[in-house]
Amino acid sequence: MLRTYRADLHVHTCLSPCGDLEMSPHKIANQAKIKELDILGICDHNSAENTPALMKAAEKFDIRVLPGMEVTSQEEVHILALFDKVEPALALQDIIYAHLPGENDERAFGMQVIVNHRGDVLGFNKRLLIGASTLTLEEVVATIHSLNGLAVASHIDREGFSLIGQLGFIPDHLELDALEISPRMSFSEAQAKFAPHLPVISSSDAHFLNEIGIGTTTFLLQAGTLDEIKMAFLDTGGRKIIH
Repeated sequence: MLRTYRADLHVHTCLSPCGDLEMSPHKIANQAKIKELDILGICDHNSAENTPALMKAAEKFDIRVLPGMEVTSQEEVHILALFDKVEPALALQDIIYAHLPGENDERAFGMQVIVNHRGDVLGFNKRLLIGASTLTLEEVVATIHSLNGLAVASHIDREGFSLIGQLGFIPDHLELDALEISPRMSFSEAQAKFAPHLPVISSSDAHFLNEIGIGTTTFLLQAGTLDEIKMAFLDTGGRKIIH
């Protein structure tokens, strides 16, 4: 039976150097419950190390967590990678780590905190997660698809680190699954500006607890799974984006 699911598919944790240290798994899941969200996409910069903890923390709130990552391409374009299970997200992480130069400077960029589901600190990631990988945009999208993930162009309406902001256009050959807009742009504006390119979703890109749920997408799905969301992107089987 189909029903509506409210999703915020772009949320950072305290692992992202620009993420607030209050963005721990339990607090994120609790805030998502308060905001009446059904699905969360956890997409830290170039890493998925906190996704297992978030998935565990969200269990008691009955919130589905899609493990993901916000990958920065060689062109400094941000691409969301979304998966159904943690294993492919961690496999993508291994690939990105192998193509991610530099070391984090906590004084310049902030701490990159690895935590468990309770928010206990397990360690600190020393890689330059805020930096760009050496993978091209095409290689990033192809790698996500090779792991059966969905590839979504992040905050397409923003200047910084977006596909249009960096390149000035949406390449016809780039096999994206959807485009993401930030809360500052409405769906009607996005459809008028970007249609008929690709499906459009809205997400919060939350770095602070109070930002979770300020941008959401409502889907008509049978279950809160990646396959169902993909069907909604394709507008097939009754699944759809209803905004």
